[in-house]
Amino acid sequence: MPTGLSFELSDYIQLVDVTGRCIRADKRGYIDKAQPEILTRLGISTQNWLVLTTQFRQCFHGAVGRAQALTDFCEHQHLKKRATVSICQKLLA
Repeated sequence: MPTGLSFELSDYIQLVDVTGRCIRADKRGYIDKAQPEILTRLGISTQNWLVLTTQFRQCFHGAVGRAQALTDFCEHQHLKKRATVSICQKLLA
């Protein structure tokens, strides 16, 4: 039994997306056929998604999110720096 999935991550994401589109509209997990593919909806390139899923701990050592969400988080936590904002902007764009 191989460790992990025996196919590419992009193939897995496509499988999940196609499965959601096959589910009946009245069921949980349904994705409307008019919706763009998942990474397109999230605004994340496949290259960046691969980095996010394979190197997450190396890239991030704190809060992760869009710039405004990080700003709000840091203000709420009384932090002076948004330590991961530049890598978040790069990978979540």
